[in-house]
Amino acid sequence: MPGAIVIGAGPGIGRSVARRFASEGLPVALLGRTAATLEAVAAGIGTETHTLTADSGDETSLRAALDTAIERLGTPDAVVYNAAIIQPDAPGDLSVDEHLAAWKVNVLGALTAATHVVPAMTGGSFLITGGMPEPKADYTSLSLGKAGVRTLVELLDQRYGPSGVHVASVTVAGPVAPGTAFDPDDIAEHYWHLHTQPRAEWAREILHSGLTTG
Repeated sequence: MPGAIVIGAGPGIGRSVARRFASEGLPVALLGRTAATLEAVAAGIGTETHTLTADSGDETSLRAALDTAIERLGTPDAVVYNAAIIQPDAPGDLSVDEHLAAWKVNVLGALTAATHVVPAMTGGSFLITGGMPEPKADYTSLSLGKAGVRTLVELLDQRYGPSGVHVASVTVAGPVAPGTAFDPDDIAEHYWHLHTQPRAEWAREILHSGLTTG
């Protein structure tokens, strides 16, 4: 397997997912907005690791970083889209431009990544971090974005599932923090589970509710 690309490789879920895939011997490419964050995430991964700065809300930046990742790893066996703008905002708090900025990262970046990379894949997985199983008015832009992710997963599954690429989401229903019911290492197990699911058992979503890690 050529490797895994983790987009939105921050210190929480992104790092844990990268470590989980690396523990299986896969090289990983980490994409994120700042070099300092990426270097911290890459420390201790334990396998071949590449760090690439990219703004997931900027199509040109994201495509360029993905091209570099593919040059270094080959066509990936797994792509994880974990980028999101997580901010409290109520209806009416944000301007249209501010909503669009959030939507670009929360949804359109995943669409860009999928359409850029998945057509060359002959199997493997494209996995997106979901959330907000129930919309919350205090997190309006995030609620809208995660609703968009659910629809996007369905659309990408229709488009790429027949070619053998498993498209799915891991929906996280609470704040991520080590040592809690939403420990990122526990959540990362879901991504590996989806990646290795037999085709006959493909699920399009796993909900991490905090009540169980299975």
